[in-house]
Amino acid sequence: MSSSNTSSASTPSGLAFIGGGNMASALIQGVLQSGTPSKTIHVQEPNESAASLLKSRFGVHVWSESGDFLRECDTLVWAVKPQIFKLAAQQVAPFCQNALHLSVAAGIPSSSISQWLNSERVVRAMPNTPALIGKGQTGLFAAAGVSPHDRSRVQTIIASTGAYLWVHDETLLNAVTALSGSGPAYVFYFIEALCRAGEQMGLSAQEAKQLAIGTFEGASALCQQSSEPVALLRERVTSKGGTTQAALETMNQLQVGTHIEQAVQAACLRAKTLGEEFGA
Repeated sequence: MSSSNTSSASTPSGLAFIGGGNMASALIQGVLQSGTPSKTIHVQEPNESAASLLKSRFGVHVWSESGDFLRECDTLVWAVKPQIFKLAAQQVAPFCQNALHLSVAAGIPSSSISQWLNSERVVRAMPNTPALIGKGQTGLFAAAGVSPHDRSRVQTIIASTGAYLWVHDETLLNAVTALSGSGPAYVFYFIEALCRAGEQMGLSAQEAKQLAIGTFEGASALCQQSSEPVALLRERVTSKGGTTQAALETMNQLQVGTHIEQAVQAACLRAKTLGEEFGA
């Protein structure tokens, strides 16, 4: 066992992250801001440059491989790629028999995680990248062995990065992955298109970007605050024979809405196949 932090891992009830990428960083930042002491947080990250960055940015313990430090952690957050989850679990399992496991890996079913780690205390989470700025949306599913106290522990961790919701059926996490997990990319894609259109019509790149982003931000806030259906909000912007109607008629002719639905369904299918491919 080796560590890039010379401090002893002796703090009880610690929090360990297996993997130190963007989502782990978002969660670490969130729990630190919520008052969790950095000395109680451990990260297992074999990449030297990533480990150095985590240590300097957050002041947490960083380890290159599994070891006894994991025995001091009552909660493990799995922030590894689905393709390497099984191997990582095999390496960690001997050190975490009594821990609560929170996975943010796409697709990998709780049954596989339970089997690899010999534990029924497994919660799956599907966050998204706005968690990096405290504006995340996270779907959660608890396996049968998860207690109310475990749920509360998970909620405390996830709430530090934004909003969350529990789903009653694990397969619904594939839909969460497709809708909100991948969703920021769809928004960025649409903003990119708006920016290109703005530039084509003579606006500068900066002007088009400001208008596109501001419009998304304002429309989202209006939708969030309104109790009316989204369709009604759309209709109120659409005057008969006006500019908005011209744009929406073109989108309807091109079946933009249908294509978006098909794209999200493709993401859902991929989440399902990831579980089948890399699960137990």
